[in-house]
Amino acid sequence: MTAPALRATPAQRQRLRALWRSAGWPSRDMLELELIGAGWVERLLDGEGRETLRLTDAGIAQLLDARRRHQAARGAHEDLVAQVAQAMQRDGRLAWRGLALRAPLVEPGAAGGSRTRWVVAMPDVYSIRHTTREDALLPIAHEVKVSRADLLADLRRPAKAEAYRALASECWYVLAAGIAQADEIPPLFGVLQATPGGALEVLRPAPRRPFTPQLGLWMALARATPEPPDEESPQAPLGPVA
Repeated sequence: MTAPALRATPAQRQRLRALWRSAGWPSRDMLELELIGAGWVERLLDGEGRETLRLTDAGIAQLLDARRRHQAARGAHEDLVAQVAQAMQRDGRLAWRGLALRAPLVEPGAAGGSRTRWVVAMPDVYSIRHTTREDALLPIAHEVKVSRADLLADLRRPAKAEAYRALASECWYVLAAGIAQADEIPPLFGVLQATPGGALEVLRPAPRRPFTPQLGLWMALARATPEPPDEESPQAPLGPVA
């Protein structure tokens, strides 16, 4: 099927998926009315007059188009994540992809005190210097975004940024070309942009702060496997600091 000329909204796609997976019992709300009016859903009556809903070929084409676009974006995301990991390796660092790390967030508590809330942070790339000096490790977290919608959703979650800051000396957003300007990113993050030529250009350097990994973080790194060097497809180095 070819890509449809009119694309469903996220809410419409969600309802289409729900109808595809279900017996098709109607909800009779305005969203359902929109789907019927667009020709993506049709009404059926059985022999006893009971009504159900079924996706039309046009509705199925909407779901296929959304899946293909998601897969294409995911492929672009993973390609850029790999590029960042390779850049960290060339800088003499050990790099991990897809880690799930417990991060301590300090919040106000009762009677003017504070409490620590633990959250799970999953930076796209996490790296440390290849060194035996604990004070020279310089842990860095990179978060990769290839779609503006995904980036904006991320920026609406300040706790995620706080979690990354609780795990690293520097935190960076790595952006696909054209999805955002550097000044849209919180100042606690540095900003890298992928260029059409395959380089990573520094739009804004990340602020650095002293940070020493604690035992829990070391244990998570010890259980994980760093990225192996990729010698077959070297990438261009990071661009100069603006």
